[in-house]
Amino acid sequence: MTIWAIVPVKPLRRGKSRLAGMLTEDQRTHLNRYLLEHTLTTLNEVSEIEHTLVVSRDPAALALTRDMGGRTVLEDGAPQFNTAIQRATIVAKAHGAHAVLILPADIPLLTPSDVRRLLKRGKKPPVVVIAPDRRLDGTNGLFVNPAGLIEYGYGPASFQRHSERAAEAGAKLEVIHSDRLALDLDLPEDLELLGGLEKLNL
Repeated sequence: MTIWAIVPVKPLRRGKSRLAGMLTEDQRTHLNRYLLEHTLTTLNEVSEIEHTLVVSRDPAALALTRDMGGRTVLEDGAPQFNTAIQRATIVAKAHGAHAVLILPADIPLLTPSDVRRLLKRGKKPPVVVIAPDRRLDGTNGLFVNPAGLIEYGYGPASFQRHSERAAEAGAKLEVIHSDRLALDLDLPEDLELLGGLEKLNL
């Protein structure tokens, strides 16, 4: 089975806007770059993943991805998260992907073992594996086997929406509760839970 990882990335200088009260624009840019590098490094260590594909409208993020051995899709037009991921999935399938793992680039505690755990639970299609965020609202990890099995529904309450779409598709639903996967850096309280930028050596 050929597995591709898809990582949607907002512009490095404009991402994490909800941390603006705590961090300067330069600090947020540095944080976003660090998180993308961390995600790509982690995925590169997982041999089960054939390719990593970053979709973004930020040339700097795409250049960094290519420097680290990843593939890229330039997001064009008005930014729309689900459309961008769908487009990336079509590209992955066209190049032989049987299954896709969608990971955001803002999970600071992500490890190769977390990625392998997601993949292991999704070996037998049709299956959808979800790692929700700590609020049980968002989707921090989504493994879809086969690729294209469900329509993406990121946004508020995406955990429930993806669960429902898995059922509608007749797929087995696997849910992984993991403290590391559940912590995404989105709000000031998330950064405080992590222990601040010092914990990331930033």
